Amino acid sequence: MTQQATAVNHTSLSLFSKFSLYSKKLAAGLETIGEGFYLIYRHGLYKDPNNPVNTRYVQYFCRRLCEVFNIEVQVHGTIPREPALWVSNHVSWLDVAVLGSGARIFFLAKAEVEKWPIVGNLAKGGGTLFIKRGSGDSVRIREQIAEFLKQDIPVLFFPEATTTDGSKVKKVHGRLLGAAIEAQRPVQICVICYVNQQGQLDLVAPFIGEMSFAEHVQRVLEMPKVTAHLMTLPAIPVEGHSVETLTKEVDRQMRAGLERLQRKVLAVLPEEALETT
Repeated sequence: MTQQATAVNHTSLSLFSKFSLYSKKLAAGLETIGEGFYLIYRHGLYKDPNNPVNTRYVQYFCRRLCEVFNIEVQVHGTIPREPALWVSNHVSWLDVAVLGSGARIFFLAKAEVEKWPIVGNLAKGGGTLFIKRGSGDSVRIREQIAEFLKQDIPVLFFPEATTTDGSKVKKVHGRLLGAAIEAQRPVQICVICYVNQQGQLDLVAPFIGEMSFAEHVQRVLEMPKVTAHLMTLPAIPVEGHSVETLTKEVDRQMRAGLERLQRKVLAVLPEEALETT
């Protein structure tokens, strides 16, 4: 066999192996989605989607999703169970699976997610709240979150209001933090860092730019194993805070927390990676 033929053979085997792995992951993903719908209808979650008991099923489903997407979740610290308004930095739609696998919480998502094929129905059945960005809908959502918190129902939202590449925290928008003040419940901050097998900030997990959701799902299904590091910070009591001061404190602690987590889990920090390129 010639050298050229050998190279072609190796390329073909590599492509076949990659396609085979992708097909297995896709099949596992479809099976998990089916399992999610089974949980929703078997246990009647859709009848009372915001019942705190439902979070046990949401957590199970999120853990199954992480398995499908080859994401290992490592929790740093203790996941608190006290009722609180949760906030986190936002890197990808994968954040929901990572956070949901670690904590029993409900999520707040942008209104567009509700219209996503299949995923929207799953999110709705799992108790997700949907908000239209830049509209008066945030007032209604804040009031609804406050009512949930008063009933000790934990809710999480992403105060950056958009996804990032995971290197930094963008500006924190704190209007919804008023729900914690109204309900007199603490704010629980957590931060996420996706790390590839080389110990660097992963570049596949972030859902940014002009890529469609379907395209990003395909990239995630093809990516090698990624470790999602999830770290919780001490809860912030709301006594004595206004929305403005609470927003500033959440912004400060979230930025410091992410930097601390990155120094702990990354072999190369984001700014160091930029210096070498």
